[in-house]
Amino acid sequence: MDVFAIKTKIIVTCSNRLSPFLQKEVEALGYRPDRIFKTGLEIYGSMKDCIRLNLNLRCASQVLFSLKQFKAFTAQDIYKTLLQVEWEKIIPEDEYFSITSNVSNETITNNLFANVKVKDAIADRFREKTGSRPNSGPELNGVVIHLYWKESDAELFLDTSGETLSKHGYRKIPGKAPMLESLAAANIIASEWDRKTPFINPMCGSGTLAIEAALIATNRPPGLLRSNYAFMHLCDYDESHHDECFHEMESKVIEKTDVPIIATDISEDAIHISKINAGIAGVDHLIQFQCCDFANTPVPESTGGVVFFNPEYGDRLGDEIELEETYGRMGDFLKQKCKGYTGGIFTGNLELAKKIGLKPKRRIEFFNGKIDCRLLTYELYAGSKSVKV
Repeated sequence: MDVFAIKTKIIVTCSNRLSPFLQKEVEALGYRPDRIFKTGLEIYGSMKDCIRLNLNLRCASQVLFSLKQFKAFTAQDIYKTLLQVEWEKIIPEDEYFSITSNVSNETITNNLFANVKVKDAIADRFREKTGSRPNSGPELNGVVIHLYWKESDAELFLDTSGETLSKHGYRKIPGKAPMLESLAAANIIASEWDRKTPFINPMCGSGTLAIEAALIATNRPPGLLRSNYAFMHLCDYDESHHDECFHEMESKVIEKTDVPIIATDISEDAIHISKINAGIAGVDHLIQFQCCDFANTPVPESTGGVVFFNPEYGDRLGDEIELEETYGRMGDFLKQKCKGYTGGIFTGNLELAKKIGLKPKRRIEFFNGKIDCRLLTYELYAGSKSVKV
């Protein structure tokens, strides 16, 4: 089986509630999803399409290439079916492979048991056909096989990504309670920022939102910063497939932009970390960093643009009481200094959000890990109109 010569179902996964923004990205690349669900979407395509998706998507987690759908009632059924797959034509004999799975079957109490059955089928098939077998283990830096098994329905995938696409490769120093890069990108898309007007990020932390804004504004996809994907380790892989997509991305990069992107934080350490991360991403020259209280963040006069806060949520009662004042001050800052902008506040504490003192135009649902969150957006009128409250 030459997986580079066939077309099949492709599942692009993402964190819960990111699929509307993943859909926008996929459609912008020219694909039309056949199905959309909470944690991803489905299209039909080739391995070359998987390569393009891997390199370009900001909101995705994994790109899964379907190999086989079948019925399985027990782990032994999984083993017998996978023993018939021509693994020796998919995984190079000297390569490394790993297994991941999503299993919900009454006969299985531990996903690792299903993983072992998949690994055993691959190893036994290799021994039968070649007399040896590739090495395997938990690291996702080689070929990755994914098993989806719910009740009696099973499906075998090649995970063409390997390590998750949710991390974009530049954040070597994460800082305190960082927002995952894919979540940051989805929030920026949700804010409807036009990439031409200012993007202001007070309380920037490790700089993720400002860095993602700079990457988006200059058409720098995550694939420009990553050198290893699971698809690179498959049989029949030709580097030209990757290089073609890479050069296409490079040709669309905007080297210089006049779009003001401003990131501030009261912590000198946070600003230091942000500058390092921005340097790794190649956008440090595009972001104006400043150490100051958020109320002193410079806001250029504009009839557009986004001011985006990602404040703490408060894990303990004492924190919440202290943060009530902070949330109130954020509302004052938006009202007094940000007229003409769209305000955005991402929070996992809707009680604290009431202290902002503004009526949100939109409430967009997200999860940050397991925390139920909202992006609250505010229309901050300029000129003779007052701020909407």
